Amino acid sequence: MPVFLSTSEADFEAKFTGLLGAKREDSVDVDDVVAGIIADVRGRGDAAVLELTKRFDRLDLTAEAMRFTAEEIEAECAKVSAEDRAALELAAERIRNYHARQKPEDAMWEEPTGARLGWRWTPVSAAGLYVPGGLASYPSSVLMNAIPAQVAGVERLVICCPTPDGVVNPLVLLAAKISGVTEVYRIGGAQAVAALAYGTATIAPVDKITGPGNAFVAAAKRRVFGRVGIDMIAGPSEILVIADRDNNPDWIALDLLSQAEHDESAQSILITDDAGFANDVAQAVEKRLETLERRAIAGPSWRDNGAVIVVRDLAEAATLSNRVAPEHLELCVADPEGLSQKITHAGAIFLGQYTPEAIGDYVGGPNHVLPTARSARFSSGLSVLDFMKRTTMAQMTPAALRAIGPSAVRLATSESLQAHGLSVQARLDQLND
Repeated sequence: MPVFLSTSEADFEAKFTGLLGAKREDSVDVDDVVAGIIADVRGRGDAAVLELTKRFDRLDLTAEAMRFTAEEIEAECAKVSAEDRAALELAAERIRNYHARQKPEDAMWEEPTGARLGWRWTPVSAAGLYVPGGLASYPSSVLMNAIPAQVAGVERLVICCPTPDGVVNPLVLLAAKISGVTEVYRIGGAQAVAALAYGTATIAPVDKITGPGNAFVAAAKRRVFGRVGIDMIAGPSEILVIADRDNNPDWIALDLLSQAEHDESAQSILITDDAGFANDVAQAVEKRLETLERRAIAGPSWRDNGAVIVVRDLAEAATLSNRVAPEHLELCVADPEGLSQKITHAGAIFLGQYTPEAIGDYVGGPNHVLPTARSARFSSGLSVLDFMKRTTMAQMTPAALRAIGPSAVRLATSESLQAHGLSVQARLDQLND
């Protein structure tokens, strides 16, 4: 059974703190293995990638066969039904329209001194998009990673998607095509991350790597950070639902299970100001688990990591939510907009009982690649900005240098950086002649 808590209980704080500190990630230490894989790929390139793909994905490839040909992509895309294609195209359109609004503008202005200051935004040149394969093969993740990069103006987009036993998901390749990605490799794991970061004879290196993966992929992204940029180290999925009594308990139960079915380590939390409603939702979850296709995953997730918390009022609910800093936050209350103003830490907020989190996974528009494990306290979901860099701009006129240069000389002298000061003073000396 999930944890049942109430803020009116004397030991609530201790139990809630325990809930926040509970470790849900796998405890298996994969870092040493990943370090060996990365070193192997750096040293032997394609040969290492091919051997590791054969070992882990049971797929025997040549270097030339790592990349899907245009003909293969077209053949796989042709297998997708018209209905699935239409759904993907709708999702892509909405995701593109939303992210187009995120693109930042360059700026340049002149100060009273005559100095011109500003900034310029430019995209990274190449981005590697990791897409999980096998049972966790999600075409929606292709759209969520590739479209923001495309909107940013990234010239080269590369997808690595493992195909264990050679099984291909046509929807993944169609999502790549819709997103404008033509360079797709059927490799995965830490070896794919290493290939993207350091390059091989077949795969040119990229500047940034994004996308979810298993513990090996996450460890590899952590290790190559610095050589390349990464989006985040994603942990198990999570949802927190704040709901009042004026909701359908079955709807809320399904929302909680929508994340529980991802992974046994996923977490679903309900916070409500009505104890009776809390029990109704808990019963609805148990009833749905009897027939849910992924109950073997969702059941342990709900049992081991789930929580139901009864609070005195919704203000208290918001306070607890901010401490959780959930990846997904649903506000199923009479005034969701008002309650959202009290939320300071959340990856994504879904307003009202007609906005289930699952809409955000597919066709809502905002990105579904979001911070987990309380990292919403200091980070944001994937966006166009993740694929861009800001370069600052400055231009001094003679008058501007006369106005502010002496202060630069003073500060350089105070830091004992003589050449710094002289580089400014030399110009001032000439201007003052």
